[in-house]
Amino acid sequence: MKKEELTAIVMETFGHAPTEEQSRAVSVFSCFMASRELRPAMVLCGSAGTGKTSLTAAMVKTLVGLRQRVVLLAPTGRAAKVLSMNAGIPAFTIHRRIYRQKTFTGDMTGFNLNFNKQRDTLFVVDEASMISNDSFSGGAGQFGSGCLLDDLMEYVYSGDNCRLMLVGDRAQLPPVGEDESPALMADMISGAYGLDMYSVNLNEVLRQAADSGILYNANVIRRMITHDEITQLPEIRFKGFADIVMVPGDELIESLAGSYSAVGYDETMVVTRSNKRANIYNNGIRNMVLGREEELTPGDMLMVVRNNYFWTARDSRNSQGSPQGSTDNDYPHSSSDSVQNISFIANGDRAKVRRVRNMQELYGLRFADLLLEFPDYDNYELGATVILDSLQSESPSLTHEQSEQLFNGVLADYADIPLKADRMKHVRTDKYYNALQVKFAYAVTCHKAQGGQWAHVYLDQGYMTDDMLTPDYIHWLYTAFTRATEKLFLVNWPKTQTLYVPSENL
Repeated sequence: MKKEELTAIVMETFGHAPTEEQSRAVSVFSCFMASRELRPAMVLCGSAGTGKTSLTAAMVKTLVGLRQRVVLLAPTGRAAKVLSMNAGIPAFTIHRRIYRQKTFTGDMTGFNLNFNKQRDTLFVVDEASMISNDSFSGGAGQFGSGCLLDDLMEYVYSGDNCRLMLVGDRAQLPPVGEDESPALMADMISGAYGLDMYSVNLNEVLRQAADSGILYNANVIRRMITHDEITQLPEIRFKGFADIVMVPGDELIESLAGSYSAVGYDETMVVTRSNKRANIYNNGIRNMVLGREEELTPGDMLMVVRNNYFWTARDSRNSQGSPQGSTDNDYPHSSSDSVQNISFIANGDRAKVRRVRNMQELYGLRFADLLLEFPDYDNYELGATVILDSLQSESPSLTHEQSEQLFNGVLADYADIPLKADRMKHVRTDKYYNALQVKFAYAVTCHKAQGGQWAHVYLDQGYMTDDMLTPDYIHWLYTAFTRATEKLFLVNWPKTQTLYVPSENL
């Protein structure tokens, strides 16, 4: 198909009068798809309110309608779910698509790069600002080379005539430990991977987006992102907008209860700046809004805070018949009818508690057996042991000391096994050593929220001091604002960050 024909069909699918930037983006996309180079790639960047999501969806729907092979990917389950809803076809997490688990040898923490069997396929990766190329954050020794961007490139271009489009927002938080988002740096990608690069930046905020207080203020904040000038304190405009409101602390409980009633638990989220603050919110919401006094109860929403490879592998084996010698007859296994190709439970995955059993204390830590339901994976159910201590920890997951304590305690249980290699094999397959680390998921840090969107978002930035006013804070604030799709509630927002607008200017 000619470039002009593809451009016309995308525009028709888009269904809106395009801006000049959007028209250029579609034209570049058509050139990219028509390229006969060996390794074509495209980066599509756009800030909130520029129509990036709608434009990407139109491109994908056009190709699907033309029977062109398209694979949608995103860094997190929540982001994949949002992408799938917008584009109308299934989306997958990057890790679950490009990696395969090593042959079971007793150690279930290794994943090799998968084989790309696709031909003539476009891979579209959304929320690409989250893709790291730092082996320390990528999990070296667990997933391929440990550098996610390197592995993604190798996977895609090992296929026959495959190409890659990376979609994201440079103003969002970069991956932990990195100053910028490497997957959105077109020049760097072109040079590092030898790709024929096509690049578009959408900066023009649509006129209809100006009616949204969320998008208006998000773009005011975005324009403040700079590494060359003194960072200023953002002033948020409330007047004239219905979708952004201040919530005093004494009205917070009533407001949250209203959000849970109006849009549900799955579409309401509190975003904070620290795990400590998130714990305070989680406990307060459970006690004062949901009326839950037990430590953990059916209906609670949890977030996994550390990658776990044990329980899905075990679940897969159990669905084919319990292994010989299994002693877990009292254990709540999954409903295998809904099992997908889920090779591991990822840091950031959310789960709803369906059943709580067998609370006990071992190795100086506390455990419980749960039946969990994962809403971002078609309500996939999984039975697993969890560590209760991580629920209230102020660290992102178990501390180094707690992890050492757990390892040494489990290892002592197998002290009667003569060979060290055999003892270690038993440790690596021990359900307590492999217990899921979880936190409550009513309130999360912004890094955990990134990639997801909720109808109602409550933002608590905490107390601001001068030394906190950095470019990183501006990235954080912009990312937090853009998690809300319908209404943003700013909790105890200071007057020093509130813009006064005279009534005649409204």
